[in-house]
Amino acid sequence: MKTRPHLVTLIPLLAANMIIASAGQTAWEALLTEKLKTQDAFAHVENDPALPNVFIYGDSISIGYTPRVREQLAGKANVYRLHTNGGDSSSFIPKMRDLHATMKAHWDFDWDVIHFNVGLHDLKYVVDGKLDKVNGEQVNSTAVYRRNLIEIIGYLKTLAPRAKLIFATTTPVPEGEPGRVAGDAKRYNQAALDVLKQYPDIMVNDLYGFTKPKQPDWWTKPGNVHFEEVGRNAQGDRVAEVILKALK
Repeated sequence: MKTRPHLVTLIPLLAANMIIASAGQTAWEALLTEKLKTQDAFAHVENDPALPNVFIYGDSISIGYTPRVREQLAGKANVYRLHTNGGDSSSFIPKMRDLHATMKAHWDFDWDVIHFNVGLHDLKYVVDGKLDKVNGEQVNSTAVYRRNLIEIIGYLKTLAPRAKLIFATTTPVPEGEPGRVAGDAKRYNQAALDVLKQYPDIMVNDLYGFTKPKQPDWWTKPGNVHFEEVGRNAQGDRVAEVILKALK
């Protein structure tokens, strides 16, 4: 007759599992600002080893659609994201290195898909950290943006050589945006696509083309680059669809 393990025997095993899980969560939350800890996009993700692993890198637009991507890929993939706003292309590699230096002891798996975007913070004009397209200086020219993208791709191919890479084009800039020029997103996307011609293995998710016709319906207000819930969910559906295609 089989006997059940004594509860005293099980307690150390249960406690060990809880310590491992909480250690990963503690490490993740240590990366977050207090404000980000309250946002669904930055919730700690418990890894299901039976599922493929997806990573999202992007700015506030990606923060907006991350929860929807997770919802759509529930039971199909573990969906992680960067621990902060992705910012401009020059900050990509330092932020990724910080993330993996902190989480390497807890993320004992490989990436299957990496969906990434930079651009919206490259094309903006700032003065003393504030958006100002009249008096400000542009963060990165298209030439610098191209060079940074080449470095980013090289980094990702070294970090995750077997991962499928997906580059998302930058969403549109509307007229009246205080620190960005309408039309620049299209120029920077073209610069990115020129770079990607060298990498035919990288998929392109054209979020610019997907969003542009619906921008006046989806934006939070005229002249703002961000989107309300319907737009964020539509973008999340699109991102999830492309990621599933890459996984297959």
